[in-house]
Amino acid sequence: MDARTAGNSGTAEDVRALQRRLVAFAAARDWQQFHTPKNLAAALSVEASELVEIFQWLTPEQSGRVMEESKSAARVEDEVADVLAYLLQFCEVLGIDALAALAAKIDRNEHRFPAVLTVSEESKRNGPDSTVRHSPE
Repeated sequence: MDARTAGNSGTAEDVRALQRRLVAFAAARDWQQFHTPKNLAAALSVEASELVEIFQWLTPEQSGRVMEESKSAARVEDEVADVLAYLLQFCEVLGIDALAALAAKIDRNEHRFPAVLTVSEESKRNGPDSTVRHSPE
């Protein structure tokens, strides 16, 4: 399995395995001393900014095609990897289950921001006698 296919199944175990690899990588270089929540949050911000920099002066159309060119695609993938690496290290240091935190946030957002129903979806939900009537005023 190469770097492009490693962890593609997207399971929680894949995330934990990547976190263990990052911990081992840092330990082998004696970098754990620098991996404080403050430093990791700052590094995460820097890497996210480097990702933004790639898109900074692109039009919306150009940004939508950024993965079509191998050089820009490689830059985007590298920055995404850096952002994810620092996020996973941050979560590891603070004992945060990133996937559980994301699932909980999605649950809260689904409650806070209900889906907008189309007229036909609303009719199906409320039955055949329910129609949306618009006032002529």
